[in-house]
Amino acid sequence: MTNQEIFDLISRFEDSSLHTLKLSTQDFSIELSRGGAPVSTASAVPSAPAPRPTGGESRPDRNSGPTVKAPLVGTYYAAPAPGQPPFVSVGDRVKKGQPLCLIEAMKMMSEIPAPCDCVIEEVLKADGQLAAFDEPLFRYQPC
Repeated sequence: MTNQEIFDLISRFEDSSLHTLKLSTQDFSIELSRGGAPVSTASAVPSAPAPRPTGGESRPDRNSGPTVKAPLVGTYYAAPAPGQPPFVSVGDRVKKGQPLCLIEAMKMMSEIPAPCDCVIEEVLKADGQLAAFDEPLFRYQPC
């Protein structure tokens, strides 16, 4: 199932009167439920609290400007592999299309590219954190 098909499924679920939806295929499984609706299956995955920006490389005084947002839900990775330096750091000048990070979803790695030539002003996620759909990952200043 492609990311677009998953987004379409979520959108249709939100527009419906259903309280829960569980879809399983040979390759993956997804379960959706509305807030407050009890999930009665024993295999339900507990939801984690929404991640907050970390203080690691971020500068809290910079709270405006364009951001690079997560195009999908998954695990954020700052580097191409464990033990390697991150793709970008605060203050780096990057070119349009240059990889900024990786997001792993369903055992597939997706590179997140720079939207334009820019300077990275703030890194909003810590390595290994869960990234939500449309959640800001980086704050940047176009060049």
